[in-house]
Amino acid sequence: MRSTICYLFLFFLSIQPAFASGNEKSIGSLLKELDRTIARKTDFQKQREHEIDKIKKQIRASSSATDKYQLYSALYGLYLHYQADSALHILKKREELLPVLKNTQYDNQQWIARAEVLGIMGLYNEVGELLKQVQLEQLDDSSLLYYYYACRSYYGWIADYTRTDERYKYIEKTNAYRDSILSQTNNKLDHNIVLADKMIVDGEPDKAIELINKELEHVENQGSLVFLLYNLSQAYARKGNKEKQIYYLAQTAIADLKEAKREYTSLQKLALLLFEKGDIERAYRYLSCSMEDAVACNARLRSVEVTEFFPIVDKVYNLKIEKEKQISRTLLISVSFLSFLLLITIVYLYRQMKKLSSMRKELSVTNKQLQAINNELNQASKIKEEYIALYLNRCVIYLDKLDAYRRSLAKMAMASRLEDLFKTIKSEQFIRDERKNFYNEFDKSFLQLFPRFIESFNELMTEEGKLYPKSGEILSTELRIFALIRLGISDSSSIAQFLGYSLATVYSYRSKVKSKALDKSTFEKQISSL
Repeated sequence: MRSTICYLFLFFLSIQPAFASGNEKSIGSLLKELDRTIARKTDFQKQREHEIDKIKKQIRASSSATDKYQLYSALYGLYLHYQADSALHILKKREELLPVLKNTQYDNQQWIARAEVLGIMGLYNEVGELLKQVQLEQLDDSSLLYYYYACRSYYGWIADYTRTDERYKYIEKTNAYRDSILSQTNNKLDHNIVLADKMIVDGEPDKAIELINKELEHVENQGSLVFLLYNLSQAYARKGNKEKQIYYLAQTAIADLKEAKREYTSLQKLALLLFEKGDIERAYRYLSCSMEDAVACNARLRSVEVTEFFPIVDKVYNLKIEKEKQISRTLLISVSFLSFLLLITIVYLYRQMKKLSSMRKELSVTNKQLQAINNELNQASKIKEEYIALYLNRCVIYLDKLDAYRRSLAKMAMASRLEDLFKTIKSEQFIRDERKNFYNEFDKSFLQLFPRFIESFNELMTEEGKLYPKSGEILSTELRIFALIRLGISDSSSIAQFLGYSLATVYSYRSKVKSKALDKSTFEKQISSL
C-alpha cells in the first residue's frame, strides 16, 4: 500500500529531490552540483532508455498475459514523466490484454492511467471524460486511492491553467479530493505527507514544518523522505523564506534530472527564484533546460509555465550578453590602439638608432633621449597592463585570445619584423574568426530553443523558395536574419548591426526571401510565431 501511495503522490508532484546526508550542503555547492547534473543530462537519459529497452525485451520474451500486463505497467511508469506520447502508446498495448485478463480493476485502472498521461499532455477535456467512465463501486481501496489522486491532479492542473474567476471553483475541487485522499489513506506517514500539503495550502506552514520535522526524525523510506523535503520547500515558500526554498528545490531538481524526468516543476521554480536574486545566467540555463525537457516530454502545462516568464529572462540575459560584447569590443579597440602606439614608438626608436651612426658627437645627448624614451615605454607598458587588468574580471572569455594577440605583436616588434607586424595589424582575420564563432554559437543556441525552425520556415515558402543550410553551416545568412526576427529583432538596422552587414544588404535579403513566400502579406508575422 505504501509503495502505491508514494507512486501516486509522485504523479501530481512530479519531483524526487536528493538530500544531503551528514553535514548539510550549502546552497552554492548544491547549485554547482545541479550545473554538473544538467551537463550530464544526456547520460541519465541513456540510462533511462537502457531500462526501457530491458523491459521491452522481457515483454517480447513473455508469453503470459498477466506478466505482460505487469511489464507494460512498469514500462508505462518509465515513460510517464519522460515521454508522454510513448506512455500513451504503451497504455494502448496494455489495453489489448484486458479482454484476456477479464479483471474489472484493470479496466478501471486503464481509464485512470489514460487520464493521468493525457493530463500531462494538457488534454484536459479528455481527462474529465475518462474519469467519468470509472466505476467507483468496482474499485478496491488501492484503485480508489489512485482515482482520488488522479482527480486531485486533474483539478489542480485545471486550476493552474485557468486565469479567470473559475479558478477558485477548481481549487475547491482540488482541496476536496485532497480530503478524500486523507480519508482513504491508512498509513500514518503517507497520511501526514498529504496532511502537510493541506496545511501549506491552508496557510499553516509552521504546523506543516513541525509535522514534517517530526516525521524526518524516524523516516526510513527514501520515497517518503523525498516528499517530506519537497513539502518543506513549499512550506518555506509560504513563509517567504527563499533561501530555504532554494535549498530544497535545488535538491529536487538534481534528483529529477538524475531520474531522467522531463516533466517537472522544481527547476522552473528554482530558476525564477535565482532570477529574482540576480543570477541571470543560471536562471536562463535552467529555464532553457526546462523548456527543452517539457517539449521533449510533450508536457503542455510545463511548457506554458516556462513560456510565461522565459521571454523576460531571455531579454535580460541577452542584454547582459550584449553588454559583455560591448566591453569586449571596447577592450579590443583599446588593445589595438595601444598596439598602434607601440608600433609608432618602435618606428621612432628605429629611426633614432639609425641616426646614431652619423651622430657620434651627440652620443651622450642621444643616450639621454633613449633613456627618456625607454622610461616612456616602461610607463606606457605599465599603463597598458593596468588597463587590461581592469577588464580581466569582466572579460574572462576573451582574455586569453587578446593576450595571445598582444604577445605575438610584441614578439614581431622586438624581432623588427615590421612587414609581418603591419600585415598582422591590418588583417581582420581575428575579428572574422570571433564573429564566425559567435554566429556559430548563436545558431546552435537558437536551434536548441527552436529545433523545428528550419522545417517550419520552409512550410511558409514556395518550393523554389525553401532554404537549407549549406554543408558546414548551421544556419544560412537568410535563415539567421529570420531567426533574429523570430526572436523579436525585426528592425533592419538592428539586424544589420548584429550581422555586420549594410542596411541595404539586409533589406535585399529580406525582400528576396519574402518574395518567395506563400503568403507575402503575413510572412514575417508568421515567422514571429513559429
